[in-house]
Amino acid sequence: MSGAGDAAPAPDVLHAFGAGESAPERLTGGRGLTWRAGAIVLRPHGEPIEAAWRSDLLATLEHTAAFRTPRPVATRDGGWHAGGWEAWEWLPATADETRVAEVIHAGDAFHRAIADLARPAFLDAADDAWSRADRMAWDEAPLPRDPSLDRLAAAFRPVTSPSQLVHGDLLGNVLFAPGQPPAVIDWPPYWRPVGLGAAVAAVDAVCWHGLPVDRLSALGDGVAEWEQLLVRALAFRIATLVLLDAWDADGADRHRPVIDALV
Repeated sequence: MSGAGDAAPAPDVLHAFGAGESAPERLTGGRGLTWRAGAIVLRPHGEPIEAAWRSDLLATLEHTAAFRTPRPVATRDGGWHAGGWEAWEWLPATADETRVAEVIHAGDAFHRAIADLARPAFLDAADDAWSRADRMAWDEAPLPRDPSLDRLAAAFRPVTSPSQLVHGDLLGNVLFAPGQPPAVIDWPPYWRPVGLGAAVAAVDAVCWHGLPVDRLSALGDGVAEWEQLLVRALAFRIATLVLLDAWDADGADRHRPVIDALV
């Protein structure tokens, strides 16, 4: 069975990951494609090379007092995939998009832990809407014609900070539990200046979760080229929505105050 679509993982997939008799339960988030079965979380694995790379890496990544990640769950035969699915340990923790400063702090710790990793070759072949929008936001492909994007593009300036692997969607993917370090999950890897992860979280918090726009500057305290990273982050988010055919008047209204503040 393929992992694509809305269907739950099939019994043979559950058996392959050792889920036993647990009935899968759909989880919120993960675009509706993530399921819990007992102590594991299953999700379609996407591009196999990237998925295997991420599982190999996070199986052994050293955690700190400032962050942790779920560990991948291997199949009975020692692989990472079965029937289009991958599995991760279930962590009893919840996202809280209002805790944006803590999300950024956890992301900083995660980024320090992966700072020495080499750029993976699979990034060159990534062709989903998010990867395409990322290239557009960094002058590697033309942006769609849209008044909001035109304003942001006019504010683009060169960025000289070095690139490394970053998590491109932190805000809803840092989970909190009492007495535990924040858990960084669902890592979409990008090769950009490290402050971009914080910038995407910051603009998401303003546009979708009620953070006052005047908090943006403080969230980037000490981050090199913060204002320009915010401009690129906002262009990335809007370009993604355009590519997904999900950009409308409501989206423009949500993003306009941040654009006004930045440009």
